[in-house]
Amino acid sequence: MPELPEVETTRRGIERLAVGQTVARVTVRDPRLRWRVPAKLLKELPGQRIQSVARRGKYLLLETAAGTVVVHLGMSGSLRVTPCAQSPGKFDHVDIALENGDCLRLRDPRRFGAVLWAKEPGRHKLLAHLGPEPLGADFDGGYLFRRTRRRRRAIRDFLLDGRMVAGIGNIYANEALFAAGIRPTCAAGRISRDRCERLVRAIRATLKRAIKAGGTTLRDFRNGRGEPGYFQLKLRVYGRTGEPCPACKTPIRTVRLGQRTAFFCPKCQL
Repeated sequence: MPELPEVETTRRGIERLAVGQTVARVTVRDPRLRWRVPAKLLKELPGQRIQSVARRGKYLLLETAAGTVVVHLGMSGSLRVTPCAQSPGKFDHVDIALENGDCLRLRDPRRFGAVLWAKEPGRHKLLAHLGPEPLGADFDGGYLFRRTRRRRRAIRDFLLDGRMVAGIGNIYANEALFAAGIRPTCAAGRISRDRCERLVRAIRATLKRAIKAGGTTLRDFRNGRGEPGYFQLKLRVYGRTGEPCPACKTPIRTVRLGQRTAFFCPKCQL
């Protein structure tokens, strides 16, 4: 699933090409995404100028004066800028055509993504309860320390909870925990303030490095120009079961937490 760095990479690519452009039309080839594409979007978006392209957690926000298009890339989706004249593929479900002849094309083979319309995006049910942005000023060691108190939940799972912090996915939670020297199974409430400070720094550094590398492409992710990310070449523990730890050479281990696998070094992470 595209995580924060992949969505931010997509946002930056689209922003450069779409902001200031007017929407000419919207074409929906298959409205049956995770939530059905609303008819209001087809009626109200054409004629609107895209004022900004923002991100909230893992959601892209195409903001206009009339409302905001809320886009989620699902498990394997991508939103790309492509010429309108280019023939759509089998999984190209939605086009937002711009007056300059380009379009924002949603490709979603598994149809777990979403294209929605919100008059007040901050109050939308998918966005209203999200926690602070991990790269924002509101997410710091003090915040993490306060929110983790008396919580027995594993710290990896705490970081994946969008109500606590928005947009950190499994790949980057594992990588940040390794960088901070914290085992993913550690109870969130047992982590000291100093270690919370260290973890926040590790999360920020990991996400920034991933964004700089264009995100992680394990299978399907492509950015707004159709290019893969390269952070998978820099992963230190994620997906490296049995391989030597880059710091101490101890084999990387895994543990199942909920429905997702966590990766860690049994010597470096306590």
